[in-house]
Amino acid sequence: MAASPMTRLMSLSKLRVPLGGQEIELHQVDHEAGGMSLLRTRIREKSRFTVFDIDPLTAEQWGEALLRWARTQPRA
Repeated sequence: MAASPMTRLMSLSKLRVPLGGQEIELHQVDHEAGGMSLLRTRIREKSRFTVFDIDPLTAEQWGEALLRWARTQPRA
């Protein structure tokens, strides 16, 4: 999903999943007109892309759920 001239993207993180090889990119999305910043999550799996934007509250809830799960898993 390309940014329009009215949208600014700031790269936050890029990860590669070791087992599946997917690439995960996180960007902050800011619109020139103002409003809430969004978190764009872009997952690339070979030639297929999944892109979605989420609000700060959803990002926080999702992040906390990921951390809760990760903390219960044994470290390799």
